[in-house]
Amino acid sequence: MLHTVAQPWMWVAFIAFVLAMLAIDVVALGGSRAHKVSVREAAAWSIVWVSLALAFDFGLWIYLTETVGREIATAKAMEFLTGYVIEKSLSVDNIFIFLLIFGHFAVPPQYQRKVLLYGVLGAIVMRVIMILAGSWVVTQFAWVLYLFGVFLLITGFRMLVSTEEEPDLDANPVLKLAKKLLPFTKEFHKEKFSVKVNGKRVFTPLLLVLILIEVSDVIFAVDSIPAIFAVTTDPFIVFTSNIFAIMGLRALYFLLADMADRFHLLKFGLAFVLMFVGIKMLIVKWMHVPTDVSLMVIGLILGGSIIASLIATRHKKH
Repeated sequence: MLHTVAQPWMWVAFIAFVLAMLAIDVVALGGSRAHKVSVREAAAWSIVWVSLALAFDFGLWIYLTETVGREIATAKAMEFLTGYVIEKSLSVDNIFIFLLIFGHFAVPPQYQRKVLLYGVLGAIVMRVIMILAGSWVVTQFAWVLYLFGVFLLITGFRMLVSTEEEPDLDANPVLKLAKKLLPFTKEFHKEKFSVKVNGKRVFTPLLLVLILIEVSDVIFAVDSIPAIFAVTTDPFIVFTSNIFAIMGLRALYFLLADMADRFHLLKFGLAFVLMFVGIKMLIVKWMHVPTDVSLMVIGLILGGSIIASLIATRHKKH
């Protein structure tokens, strides 16, 4: 049985909130028209998403204080905040891959918004499935957490030694299969994924971009879901912290797109975060690392890598 502090109405209310905010986000960042998102728009929406996450955490703390007591409320609020910071930081790695994909296909900025929207929707669906499955597995087989720990250690180490390597997108097997099975045009047709040419349905390169975005979402979900189980096994906390991080991904992408090269050392920080979380999961039987200590360590690692990146690239022109 999955143990959670959430009542059924809390799940319903949160999902309704997510759907409403997605609708607002779509309209605010261009609606149905092709639109290049400005840095000002992206910054405003990034602030909105972070503020909503913090407001949600505070509201959760107030509700749980009144229903289950302050001690549990504080613990759950801290779990949400730590999980959110982990997932938000790992989403930055998504952005580096998104930039690589868009650059490889030379996708015009005004067409990127729609692809990212579908990418976010796909990521939400996949996270829901993986979170529920992961929560069930953890409650049934506690030893799985040790496997998660080993996986995160290996993933962090691989990220550490391959930070300068760029994946060969043309060699991607999913991409090769798509090109083999479907006819594609050589040029974009606005934001359309398919068009009719001489009465025949053909697909645009934008569909290939979307396929790679969705594949990358699956890969990052496999990395990030185990990471948050080091903080909490409550499916509601895991789900809400993940969704808040994902929903702010589009705005964060457009905010960092033009200056991502200034944060090249952040990947080292993310690698160390994954390795720290993996070690925490492996030593839990002998030593419990409090959630607030985990949050402080993760904050120091990320903050240090960001500051080091900015110092190392301070002479770069924008």
